[in-house]
Amino acid sequence: MDDRVLPVGAYESLPAWTYNDSDFFNAEMDAVVRPSWQLVCHENDIPNVGDYTALDILNERIIAVRGKDGVVRTFHNVCRHRGSRLLEGSQGECPGRIRCPYHAWTWNLEGSLINVPYERDFENFDRGDHGLAPVQMELFLGFIWVRLDSSTSVPTVAEQFAPYLDEIKPYRFEDMRPLGRITLRPRAVNWKQIADNYVDALHIPTAHPGLSGLVGNTYGMEVKGDIHKMWGDVMETRKDSWSTRAYKKHLPKVSHLPEDKQRHWVYYRFWPNVAFDIYPDQIDFMQFIPVSKNETLIREIAYVLPDERREMKAARYLNWRINREVNAEDTAIINRVQDGMASSSFTYGPLAKTEVCLLDSARRIREAVPAACHRRKPAAP
Repeated sequence: MDDRVLPVGAYESLPAWTYNDSDFFNAEMDAVVRPSWQLVCHENDIPNVGDYTALDILNERIIAVRGKDGVVRTFHNVCRHRGSRLLEGSQGECPGRIRCPYHAWTWNLEGSLINVPYERDFENFDRGDHGLAPVQMELFLGFIWVRLDSSTSVPTVAEQFAPYLDEIKPYRFEDMRPLGRITLRPRAVNWKQIADNYVDALHIPTAHPGLSGLVGNTYGMEVKGDIHKMWGDVMETRKDSWSTRAYKKHLPKVSHLPEDKQRHWVYYRFWPNVAFDIYPDQIDFMQFIPVSKNETLIREIAYVLPDERREMKAARYLNWRINREVNAEDTAIINRVQDGMASSSFTYGPLAKTEVCLLDSARRIREAVPAACHRRKPAAP
């Protein structure tokens, strides 16, 4: 049995057992996901007083809500009396207050407790002690981020995006508007399968004929700090499908982008589980929300700048159509890999030196959870 201990920077994938083990899942949630920044929504998802967006992740229930003063705040979506969920659904609006459906405790939109039925029955009760519990928040280029565990210090979102700030500024993130609503797509795989797949460029020519037809062999990959980047240019290829041909035909010029970005695609993965898929016509946001060792929710929404041109509307529809095909292909792929990693014949796989994003992911997981250096699950002490 191969149970050797790998160096942190090994040119090998994470061992298969780390994709199928509940103990490891819990350890990496504590060490990797909880301390990281998680995206709740864009400011323009909640433009009006009382608008809110909810994020449920790892048994934490977070809301971002716009107060009467116009300021966005983030709180735990949990009653301070008996722990009931306060606001329902992924998005909505409050009528000027947040009222618990269990016992009618009520808070204003700024998080202060303003009404408690039978308040005189509580001993030594002080409303000031029972405001909504705040969550550490950062506003970056219009997007609202939170941390589930703020007990350790990590760089801000702005600091982590610093290497790419100049190149993303022309896209005008702050002015983006949601195209539709946030959706959740369940997948019966470990969260790392999805995150790994989206920064694996080597599978694209084989598994994604439509996407390959869109950008050909122009793919590039790099890692800078906490950002994994992939990119390509929309070009004429011999693999074109109807959708990709039509997208290339109808995609109009975008006045706020420089010439080299008019037909450019770029993907930024913000470690560990948040990603932006950026096109000239729109930005797709994705978040890979771990649920269990073999369950993940893909949380996603597209953002666009106002543009009523018929060509732009056509390009955005075709973009959606192409991505729908790619998502179906990716779902089949990750299911195959998750199933294969349960086999006793597979422990790990070699990684090419060009697979810089996958190498960095494996290194980070091994550093955060040293048990991942073991090709087989180590015995409990």
